[in-house]
Amino acid sequence: MVYDLLLKNTCIIDEEGNISKDKNIYIRNGIIEKIIDEQIEIYPAREQINCGELFVTPGLVNLHTHSPMTVFRGLAEDVHIEDWFNRIIWPYESRMNEEDVYAGTVGAIEEMVNNGVTVFADHYMFADRICDAVIDTGIKADIAPTLFGVSDDFEQNLKEVSQLILKRQGSHKRVCLRMGPHSPYTCPGKTLKVIIDRAKSLEVGIHIHVSETHEQVEESLSQYLKTPFQLLEEAGGFQIPCILAHGLWIMDEDRKHLNNNSYLAVSPKTYMKLSIGTVHIWDRSHELQLFTGTDGAASSNTLNPLGQARVFALMGKMITGASTNFYLQFIWKMLIKGHEALSFNSGKVKEGYSADLLIWDLTRCNTAPVHNPLAALIYSADSNNILHNIIDGKFLKKDGKVQIKSDSSLLLNRSKDIVSRGKGETNLNF
Repeated sequence: MVYDLLLKNTCIIDEEGNISKDKNIYIRNGIIEKIIDEQIEIYPAREQINCGELFVTPGLVNLHTHSPMTVFRGLAEDVHIEDWFNRIIWPYESRMNEEDVYAGTVGAIEEMVNNGVTVFADHYMFADRICDAVIDTGIKADIAPTLFGVSDDFEQNLKEVSQLILKRQGSHKRVCLRMGPHSPYTCPGKTLKVIIDRAKSLEVGIHIHVSETHEQVEESLSQYLKTPFQLLEEAGGFQIPCILAHGLWIMDEDRKHLNNNSYLAVSPKTYMKLSIGTVHIWDRSHELQLFTGTDGAASSNTLNPLGQARVFALMGKMITGASTNFYLQFIWKMLIKGHEALSFNSGKVKEGYSADLLIWDLTRCNTAPVHNPLAALIYSADSNNILHNIIDGKFLKKDGKVQIKSDSSLLLNRSKDIVSRGKGETNLNF
């Protein structure tokens, strides 16, 4: 038997942060087929990489993002959060079209691949074109078409999203879909339950924003006498797999609704930029299934889960007043174990799993010397330390260069075009 790829003499860092040395990893048909000690007989492979001074890890997960929003990077800076949504982003988004979304997504994927992402969970409109971008580039994605219950065309939009899920689900091994209700406050009344019931009938999960700000929680309590988490629970959201974006203002009484299928994706750079606050996800964080997202490039500017995890750890140490909190293994699991929220058989350097792997060079000046590999990765490394990003056994980044063939002018031209169209009308209000 001839393998497709041999990663020889590797030092593996697994999803728990455990390290094993001197291993040979054999990959065939996109799967890790064999991991054996380096001293054992070498089997033939079409391509071989000697990883003697390198580290092999699972790929990173971006568990919450709005990939097309790369077209808005830098457009809404130094503004109040209400103006960010109501006066800038949502009015411009109202005039976007599907080709804007495709261009923005391809640009986002190129950036994510460079930053070590092998799979991302997206939440946006024109999701059919996001699927196309994922298939065209070679990455993996779990895609939630955004639904607004306040939309005048809600029933039609729900029908179209349902049809898209039926059309796309299972059509390509690197694409999964789920329902994307925007949030409890934009899916009021019975609309949230209608979306969740449809997700149940289609046997998919949901991806939803919840309790982003203190004001959202207070408004929900004033109007419904319930928190956003409680509204989601009453609508049946926790009965199915659920990616929860942000949840920054989760209350004590909300925690009882979470279960093993509830995954909180946090993006602290967004919270800092928009001054959303510093509670409650840093409180008793060990009780929560916390994972790393990036939000969109309009709010976080970069699509780099490693940068988000680093900020989360440092903020947590400061907020809780304990430098021993948010220790290295905890943060590493936030970066890696988000794979468990998805359905791609990925996230482990283990026989039988998808060959979605990163190869890191930590001998460079920004990470050397390596007294502790996890410390080097979490607090010092950047995209330049990622030599190779491998997805399904194929190189999407090789020798430090992203292999995706994209037209760099496409994103720039689309962004300029959106701004030149000007702001449209929207009935959304943050």
